Amino acid sequence: MFWAAQRDCRIRLAIGGRIIATVFLVDDEKFIVDLYRDILEANGHTVIGVASDGEEAVRKYKEMKEKPVIIIMDQRMPVKDGVSATQEILSMDPKATIFFGSADLHIEKEAMAAGAKGFLLKPFRIEELLTAIKEAEEEKTEKKR
Repeated sequence: MFWAAQRDCRIRLAIGGRIIATVFLVDDEKFIVDLYRDILEANGHTVIGVASDGEEAVRKYKEMKEKPVIIIMDQRMPVKDGVSATQEILSMDPKATIFFGSADLHIEKEAMAAGAKGFLLKPFRIEELLTAIKEAEEEKTEKKR
């Protein structure tokens, strides 16, 4: 079965029951961004934006006409860290879904307190990332019903 629908500027596409999502990647490590992009796109997801620091993430998110289903946010970045960027993005758009992908386990409580919906400790298994994206899209779909 193949169907597509556009709602709230977020594209949802289901192929064989699999949910496809739009993703915004925020990480200062290019190889990590490239790895995420390759994995996500190989699984049918679309990366609609990339930022290499928190300040750029806030600016790009504000400028995005199509908001992503999920933001994957790193913590340690130049200019502005992930927690600060998360707080600013959520102040603009409380419905934004942000997951942290960080090697710093000590930041988990702070990230969750800032409004992150989840935390993935690097290095994490690909299945964990794909499950987080699926759950984020399903949650957004349920809230619209």
